[in-house]
Amino acid sequence: MTVITVNAPTGRLTLEQRRTLAETLTDAVLVPEVGQFAPAARVGFQVHFVEREPDMMAIGGRLLTDAGQGPDVMVIDVAVMDGDWRREVRAEVIERVLAALTEACGLPEPSPTWWVNFRVIEEGSWGSGGSALSILSPLESGVFTEEKAKAIRAAIGA
Repeated sequence: MTVITVNAPTGRLTLEQRRTLAETLTDAVLVPEVGQFAPAARVGFQVHFVEREPDMMAIGGRLLTDAGQGPDVMVIDVAVMDGDWRREVRAEVIERVLAALTEACGLPEPSPTWWVNFRVIEEGSWGSGGSALSILSPLESGVFTEEKAKAIRAAIGA
């Protein structure tokens, strides 16, 4: 279970860019999380696009509305269930998220004012369908590689 929230100024992303990002941001996290490209795992991912008026965002102490053309500001929050999230895996996800944004926006490189927050939700602190969830349940689905499932079990002490 993963939730990716893209916070951007109103109108920054077109409908077509959001369609592209819904898929590419999902895969940017999915592949490092399960250890392989597994379309069946996409059902456990949500991407939310939140638009904020320029007078509701600031950078460097100035509202975007006062900055004129100003910097290209976006904050992407990635929230994942506890698992195999070693430093190098988190770094891979962040790099993949920024690459997906760069490509969808048709830019040669990511903006230095696009920030990605990566948060791991502790085992037992995520719920859906009327109960708390565990990463152990999806491990039996077959979407995780054997190596990744073993690393997740080791990471959460199961």
